[in-house]
Amino acid sequence: MPGAGKADMYAVPLEEDKDQAYENALVEIESFELPIEATLRSIYDDQPNAHQKFMEKLDTCIRNHDKEIEKMCNFHHQGFVDAITELLKVRTDAEKLKVIAQTEDIIRCRIQQRNITTVVEKLQCCLPVLEMYSKLKEQMNAKRYYSALKTMEQLENIYFPRVSQYRFCQIMIENLPKLREDIKEISMSDLKDFLESIRKHSNKIGETAMKQAQQQKIFYVALQKQNNINMGRTMYVTNGEIPEERKEVTSTYAFEEEDENEEEVLNVQDLVDFSPVYRCLHIYSVLGDEETFENYYRKQRKKQARLVLQPQPSMHETVDGYRRYFSQIVGFFVVEDHILHVTQGLVTRAYTDELWNMALSKIIAVLRAHSSYCTDPDLVLELKNLIVVFADTLQGYGFPVNRLFDLLFEIRDQYSETLLKKWAGVFREIFEEDNCSPIPVANEEEYKIIISKFPFQDPDLEKHSFPKKFPMSQSVPHIYIQVKEFIYASLKFSESLHRRYRIPESSENLPTGVKEGDLRCLLSSTEIDDMLRKSTNLLLTRTLSSCLQNLIKKPHIGLTELVQIIINTTHLEQACKYLEDFITNITNISQETVHTTRLYGLSTFKDARHSAEGEIYTKLNQKIDEFVQLADYDWTMSEPDGRASGYLMDLINFLRSTFQVFTHLPNNNNDHAAMSGKVAQTACMSACQHLSTSLMQMLLDSELKQISMGAVQQFNLDVIQCELFASSEPVPGFQGDTLQLAFIDLRQLLDLFMVWDWSTYLADYGQPASKYLRVNPNTALTLLEKMKDTNKKNNIFAQFRKNDRDKQKLIETVVRQLRSLVNGMSQHT
Repeated sequence: MPGAGKADMYAVPLEEDKDQAYENALVEIESFELPIEATLRSIYDDQPNAHQKFMEKLDTCIRNHDKEIEKMCNFHHQGFVDAITELLKVRTDAEKLKVIAQTEDIIRCRIQQRNITTVVEKLQCCLPVLEMYSKLKEQMNAKRYYSALKTMEQLENIYFPRVSQYRFCQIMIENLPKLREDIKEISMSDLKDFLESIRKHSNKIGETAMKQAQQQKIFYVALQKQNNINMGRTMYVTNGEIPEERKEVTSTYAFEEEDENEEEVLNVQDLVDFSPVYRCLHIYSVLGDEETFENYYRKQRKKQARLVLQPQPSMHETVDGYRRYFSQIVGFFVVEDHILHVTQGLVTRAYTDELWNMALSKIIAVLRAHSSYCTDPDLVLELKNLIVVFADTLQGYGFPVNRLFDLLFEIRDQYSETLLKKWAGVFREIFEEDNCSPIPVANEEEYKIIISKFPFQDPDLEKHSFPKKFPMSQSVPHIYIQVKEFIYASLKFSESLHRRYRIPESSENLPTGVKEGDLRCLLSSTEIDDMLRKSTNLLLTRTLSSCLQNLIKKPHIGLTELVQIIINTTHLEQACKYLEDFITNITNISQETVHTTRLYGLSTFKDARHSAEGEIYTKLNQKIDEFVQLADYDWTMSEPDGRASGYLMDLINFLRSTFQVFTHLPNNNNDHAAMSGKVAQTACMSACQHLSTSLMQMLLDSELKQISMGAVQQFNLDVIQCELFASSEPVPGFQGDTLQLAFIDLRQLLDLFMVWDWSTYLADYGQPASKYLRVNPNTALTLLEKMKDTNKKNNIFAQFRKNDRDKQKLIETVVRQLRSLVNGMSQHT
């Protein structure tokens, strides 16, 4: 119990000490140091009757104090009376003071009330600030930065001026710039993420945009077709020669689709979330730093543009490489166009035009460089289709693409070159597989198959019974078919470039951005016709001509093959007019048009024939040289063998059989008959002239030092056989002794020596009617000196010296005169 411990200290267990304990308890009660309850309990708990004694002690103590109080009052009574008297005197003043005190209380209350009102007003001003600042923190935590900036503006413009004198407001004010910087950094980070995102999605965005452009183009084509049907017109007029599947020219290009019934193509907003750039733009606008944001965005996008425009090194190897390149570029500019139209000031039309012009120059340079590496015409064609869709797509977004269309004409030239290279291989393969023999046909069916492939007309051949042969070899119809295939391949480049798609005014439900006459015509039908004819001319005059020339020059091609080549080129030349009709049927441009280009096949095949003819002459002369090399004359023989040399008889037999081959040259009309006769006559004349020259060179060979009269007589027998061959008309058509004149030089030279008619030769030399007009003095001198040397060693002229010694002097005289003639000719020269 509280205080119990201390009360126990004063407990007196003995009788004699009880009075002292009571005294102590009274002292404690008077002092109020201990709780009374504890003190009293210590007394009553001691003995049952102790309280009576304590009460007695307490009464005695009270009486003592009363006495003391009475004494004190008596002592101070007069002073109390005086004090009361004084108080009575100041009662009036006290009333006045009371009124004054009440007034002061009112004033103090008024002041307190005013202070409270002021405090309430200040708190009412501060509470919205605190609420707005709390709202600002919530917006920052929720990443609603644009709203947070607006809240900051409200705090700075409306709320902070009211409570700017308070410390907490200064802390808030000092914290706002940091919050703004945080928002700028976060916004810039979002912008970087956005730029990275669109960099990754550029390919998909571009692919989607190009698909949409392709769909719109297909829509145009469908409307144009319907319009043409309604108007009773078609773009191409064809004949039965053109297969059905080739009559309608349509675009072969399309992006890969997973399904024919593919769902609607997504737009750019579905592929990319543009909200970060909107937020960033709004945030920087609020911060008043739009220029920094615009400059950063444009700088980064220019960097991305350079990356997009940088092609892969192996881009030219596959069409997918070109497709990715175009898709990324389209995706880039589709995003810029979207930003241009949905934002204000971030990009401008001048900026996008500048960026596009820079990109266009780079694109053209890249395509020009990479396309030059393309050797596959199919790849070049795919590239052209991609360029068309690429240009159509960006044109739909308002970007000028005329330079791209101009590039198509360069790509067309590249395409033509690759086609020519491809067809050069085709022609070489055809010639390698050709047996250079007329085409045999066993029945009507085989005959019609050949006729269906090649426009051949020969009434005489039709009258013949089966089996029979076409004059040309198998390569002719194959080449004709391949030329037509080349024309088809060349035409493919013009697909989607030859029409202007005009939408009728009554058309409804047009795609977005579609209007009448939207697509311009890049190539007219006349231009296509001109292109096809020029390409075909290049094929004939350069590719086919080169292949023919190479074929003609091949070592294994013999005279029979060369004759067949001449026949083939003749029929190919005749087929050129059918090729012109074929092109006319495709383009519907009449050949009578003033500017229509003609096919140069006529000159091409004429040149090939001339080369073949020249090769015939060359090979024939080479064969003659081979026979001549087999000659084995005994130039010192005393008497001739009495018959011509074996090598020469073999040569003449070879020439006879060879010239019989020329009877197979085309002669189904007068022109061909004249041509075949001319080739045969020229070949025969060339062979005779070459044989005559070879024999003459044999006599005059510098290594041949001696010739006997017997050798001359033997040589004369060979020349006689040559003259007999020439006079036997091995090739019909020569007039008179034209062919024999090839050997006239040899004949006059041999006659001069055989007859030994030097007086006539020297007397008539230089006269037009000279008997030995074709004998050159130098030639006669050379041969005479060889025979003179023989005379000295073998006594060939011994009989002359015995019979008439003057004849030796005559020889010396002839030699001197011949030398004089030779010297005179030299001086005259």
